[in-house]
Amino acid sequence: MRRLFGSVRARATLAATAVVAVALVAAGAVVLLSLRSNLAGQADTAADGAARNVASQIAQGVPYRELDLDGDHPAQVVDRDGRVLAASEDLEAISGTGVSEVTPVGRPDARPDGDEDDAEAGEVGEVTWHGQGRATVDGESIAYRFAQVEVTDRGDRTVRVYAGASLEAQQDAVHTAATVMLVGLPVLLAVVARVTWTVTRRALRPVEAIRSEMAAITASEDLARRVPVPDTHDEVARLARTTNETLAALETSVERQRRFVADASHELRSPIASLRTQLEVAAAHPELLNLDGAVEDTVRLQRLAADLLLLARLDAGERVADARVELAALVRERAAGRPGVSVRAEAVEVTGSRGQLERVLDNLLDNARRHARSAVVVTVRRDGDRRAVVEVADDGDGVPAGDRERVFERFVRLDEARARDDGGAGLGLAIARDVAARHGGTLTVRDAPAGGALFELRLPIAQPCSCPGVRDVPGAPAGAPRWASGPCPAPSGTRAARGR
Repeated sequence: MRRLFGSVRARATLAATAVVAVALVAAGAVVLLSLRSNLAGQADTAADGAARNVASQIAQGVPYRELDLDGDHPAQVVDRDGRVLAASEDLEAISGTGVSEVTPVGRPDARPDGDEDDAEAGEVGEVTWHGQGRATVDGESIAYRFAQVEVTDRGDRTVRVYAGASLEAQQDAVHTAATVMLVGLPVLLAVVARVTWTVTRRALRPVEAIRSEMAAITASEDLARRVPVPDTHDEVARLARTTNETLAALETSVERQRRFVADASHELRSPIASLRTQLEVAAAHPELLNLDGAVEDTVRLQRLAADLLLLARLDAGERVADARVELAALVRERAAGRPGVSVRAEAVEVTGSRGQLERVLDNLLDNARRHARSAVVVTVRRDGDRRAVVEVADDGDGVPAGDRERVFERFVRLDEARARDDGGAGLGLAIARDVAARHGGTLTVRDAPAGGALFELRLPIAQPCSCPGVRDVPGAPAGAPRWASGPCPAPSGTRAARGR
């Protein structure tokens, strides 16, 4: 059973059929009740008419034995003592009126005392009661609706008239309608189930095609393949497009990882081979040990390992800290001790990881000093109320227009920087751009006013907090925004920031 309803198609068919079945049963019950009520109302109307007809005759002075009692509507005339004064000729038994007797006691006229011709006509009252019972007429017992009318005859005597209308037509109609519904319900449910099964199968056919293709991609490990996109504009088509976008992103990520592993292996091989060679030479000829070269290769290997570790953490989606960092002070701190670097900065705060931002600035300053002829200028400024801009400009040869995006790729070094001593591993700018992106910013390069390269780092400015309990940022200049304590990020330099 669990396997039978394990598919969406089976569950959808079952659900649709159950809903339609409940709706049809409810609608059928309402129809039958309405039909029965309407036919009972018609029977009441017919019984009212028959009772009023007999009552009118009594009011006009027609003797009880001469009353014209309609054979289709069994009737009784009863006095206040419950004695039957008149009854239909073929009426054999009756129930439901409260008077089971059907044999008249005999009252020869409507007014035995006085002059009948001089008596005033009686008065017909309103219908005072409706009820349901059975009457036996000519040996056939049938259900009837009865009506009761009180009338005053010409002898000033009040009597009750009971007249009935047959419910046989009502019962036949209700029975016929119920039979039709009982026969038609399974047929209609079968049609609904079949249509739902077919429509669901066609609707899920593209999903099955997507599943099959994904299974084939998984088995073949060929991420260049894509799932088929149906020629529709529904949810399945959007699912297929999203799946293809995911496959494309996965292919790019895997290819990038493969290139990263290959490039990292290539970059690691050189310092390791050099270091091994020096150690082997030193083992055989200790007097030939180049200690400075071994230390240099070890440091280069250490830096490369640190860069690779940082890139791995960035690719893994490491959470960026939310400490507040005073950008101008950080730039002055990183530029200190670097000859030829001048700083022009205005106070501006950003939110992020102080350590990662230090790494960005170090990489940009090292890159600028490596290519500058004489000077490097660092500028920190505001661009409106939303962005902080750090510009690192040198007076070197600049970056060709065709390489301005390529320089941010991993392990990419331009021709003049391919020497091992000068060019590094080609990871500095790639790390800087990745960190900038993690902080919601950008890193681009263009021509500097002095003719060299100008690297522009844009970061979101930390916005003032509207939380209660604001306080001044330690070390901030006069007039700087005040920040809130509590749930708001702690400023750089505070105990909370140092503990990160």
